Order: sequence, then structure tokens, then C-alpha cells
Amino acid sequence: MSVPDQSEPSAATPLLAPVEGVPPVLDTAAEISAAAARLVAGTGPLAVDAERASGFRYSARAYLIQLRRAGAGTFLIDPIPVTDALGPLADAINGLEWVLHSADQDLPGLAELGLRPARLFDTELGGRLAGFERVGLAAMVERLLGRALRKGHGAADWSTRPLPAEWLNYAALDVELLLELRDAVAEALDEQGKMDWAAQEFEHIRTLDPPAPKAERWRRTSGIHTLRRTRQLAVVRELWTARDALARARDVAPARILPDAAIIAAATAEPRNIAQLRTLPVFGGPRQRRYSREWLAAIERGRTLPDSDLPPLTQPFDGPPPVNRWERRDPAAAARLTRARAAMGDLSTEHSIPVENLLAPDLVRRLCWDGLPDYAAVEPSAVDGFLKSGGARPWQRELAVARLAAALPPSD
Repeated sequence: MSVPDQSEPSAATPLLAPVEGVPPVLDTAAEISAAAARLVAGTGPLAVDAERASGFRYSARAYLIQLRRAGAGTFLIDPIPVTDALGPLADAINGLEWVLHSADQDLPGLAELGLRPARLFDTELGGRLAGFERVGLAAMVERLLGRALRKGHGAADWSTRPLPAEWLNYAALDVELLLELRDAVAEALDEQGKMDWAAQEFEHIRTLDPPAPKAERWRRTSGIHTLRRTRQLAVVRELWTARDALARARDVAPARILPDAAIIAAATAEPRNIAQLRTLPVFGGPRQRRYSREWLAAIERGRTLPDSDLPPLTQPFDGPPPVNRWERRDPAAAARLTRARAAMGDLSTEHSIPVENLLAPDLVRRLCWDGLPDYAAVEPSAVDGFLKSGGARPWQRELAVARLAAALPPSD
């Protein structure tokens, strides 16, 4: 099976601006309808990208949508003022194949606007399956198309209005070569006999349900591992919940409302009044002083909770425990996981596909922990059924079942 050339390409030709220039931002119903008509008149797949304001806003909504189709050109759409007027655009593009890079990042926000593809091609995921070591958009465009994209504004606050001209240039370039990149990635996949595998993965991403909210998200507060008392965890939980409600209401990223470090400091100090609270880092600042009563009330709720309502020091496991505890809790399971990981590593090398794309690592862990009733006599059909129930695609099971069935039984 051939693998793409991983050597560094010769100097790529810089692409500093769209060939046809940066299009205007469309933000009226009439402009959206006109763009929809032009897109309908175009041909072939549709290049799609979206810019969010991660790190600045609470929501994951799209603040700019970039579209490009052969025969129609490039369009930059501000969806915020025309959220209720995107029907014509949805009618024009929802029946097309969309080409995105890292589609799972943008599809949820676009779906909120009623924009959903009938078919999907993900150039980033396709690059992984084709064995590319670097799968960022700029790296793949440089290697496969010989062009150097101007990058640098992906982490900007795209809720800013008006959007700076330099940002719009960057945004338009994100779809300038996406259709050509799709064809190059498809050619690489075809050459390696992986196109069907990729099609299954693209359809999986396209039809994936939104992830369920993670349980006890407050436990992800940075620095929480330094706390040793359940009462402190209760304070963290109350402060995190108060911050989350405020962030949601204001559509501001939670860390911009109150950084994690301030929550940990308050849980450690447990101030009893506003004066004590304001002596802590951040809480004495001008932006925080107006919320002093809310923060103190949250701290008080955590400080006075009945012991029976205090959170445990460790989060209850939904599935296997952390791998570093397996050897102590179940040495046989730890040995199974070691053998299974080695088998998956061999498959990864043979097919030039990252091991995490061959099979979800969590699914492998669950299989090895308690996924089968009898590990002494493992039936391939049992492994296949477990993987299928866990969402593994047919191509993944075709590759992995026999290897895992051979690796799971005790070796002695």
C-alpha cells in the first residue's frame, strides 16, 4: 500500500489573497437570496468553512460562514443579522456535497442555522486516513498543491464587528483551494484503496448526534487536583455553576468571567465576607467587584452544604477506571490492554493510519476491561458485536476484529 511522500516539499508559491479578490460580507436577506441563486447555478461540491469566537464567547455559533463553488465564486456571510433569513441558502446548499477541513468543528454550529450537508468530504480526516503526518489545512495545501496559505487569525474574536479586512482575507483563503485539495486527497485515498473507508468515516461524522453534556464538568477546573477536601470541591462546584450561568446569559467565555485560578484560590481560602474575598487575586479587580455578592453567595453555599451533599473527592467512573490504576485493580485486564494496544499499533503501521482513527481508544479500553464475558475463549463474533455496539464502522471492524480476538486471551 503506497504512502504519501512525507519529505518536505520545495518552496511553495505564496497565496496572499484570493485570486478574485476578497468578496464583500453579505448580511441582508436580499444578499443571501442573491448568493443562493448564484450557488445553485454553480457546479460540483461546495467548499465550506465557519469562524467561531472560541475563548471569547460562550456559544459555539458561527460568526462568519465562507462558501465557494465552481462557477459561483466565494461568499462571506455574516449569519448574525440574518439568522432568520437563511432559508434560501439552506435550500441551495443542503443537497450538495460539502467539503470541510475538520468538519466536526464546524458542522454543529452550522446545523444550528439550519445548514446541513447531504454528503460530506473532510479533507483533514481524509489526510489522516491517507497517512499524512501533518494534516493542518496550510500544511496539506502546501504539500499537495504547492501553495503557501497565509494563516494567523483562526483564534481571533470573530464576533468583532466590523471584521477587519485582514481577517476577511484570511477567511476567504480558507476556502480558496479547498475544492482542489479535496480532489488531491481523494486521489491519494484512491491510490491506497482507502476511499471506501474514508466514505464511511465522512458519513459517520455527517450523521453524528451532538455530544451529550459531560457529567460534572466543573471537575475540569484547572488546578482542582491541588484540593484535598470535599468541602473545597463543593465551593469549586458552586462557583463554577454561578460562573457558567453568568457566562451563558452574557454569551461570554467562562474564563473571561472568572479564571479557573481564581476559583481554586477562593476554594482554598474560603473567605467569609466581601472584604476577605476582595483580597484574593482577581476578585479585587474592577470588573469583579460588581459580582462580589454573587461570588460570595456561591462560596457560602458550598461552605454550608450538609455533609451528605458534598461531592466525592474523585469523579465516579462511567466505564473503565484510569489506565494507570488497572495494574493494581485488575492485572489481567491491564495485560489484555497491553496486548490489544500492540495489535492496534501493528495495524496502524501496516495501513499508515493513526491508531486513534483505526478504532476509538476508549472503545478498546472498554473491550479489555469488561466488554466480554469470557476472555479465555474469545470468539471473533463477540468482539465484532461489541465493537459494532460501540459505533465502530464496518471497515474498522474488518481490520481489527481478528487481531483483537487473537490478542485478548491470556498468553500463558
